[in-house]
Amino acid sequence: MKKFILAMGFSALLIGCSDNEVGDVSLGMFTLKDIKLNTLVDPIVPGVTCHIASVEANLSLSDPSDSSIACRQTGEITAVMIAQIDKSKSGEVVFKKSKSIFFKTMKVRRIFDAQNQTLMYLSYSTKETSGSFKHSLSTVPLWGTKAYTPSTIMLKTNDE
Repeated sequence: MKKFILAMGFSALLIGCSDNEVGDVSLGMFTLKDIKLNTLVDPIVPGVTCHIASVEANLSLSDPSDSSIACRQTGEITAVMIAQIDKSKSGEVVFKKSKSIFFKTMKVRRIFDAQNQTLMYLSYSTKETSGSFKHSLSTVPLWGTKAYTPSTIMLKTNDE
């Protein structure tokens, strides 16, 4: 009987997961809020995987704006991939998720820092909450990848 109950509980957890949801942590017995952990593979740079943690409130019209993001190189990153991304200062949205019926959205934006050869991933809420727009940043350096291009500008040292 004990094994049956455990199996049923595990099955319920699997059914509740979306295709990119890899974790679901309850915030307690007397709350309807959970921390959802989602995976995002960059659609243009598939060698980068981001994990996003955000609070979701069951049976609520609006989820909290807090989120955090961590991105890492999980595969090959090539110069061809970097050539295809938006290199403007505002970058481009690579993921978005509705957080409210009142036009609040969580977005993840990729921005390329050419000088430092780094991809930056910014997770943010599009609606101000408690006087602040909630946001989180993670970076993926291109050093050591096929996409890394050494700077042509040489810095002078004290020896010269």
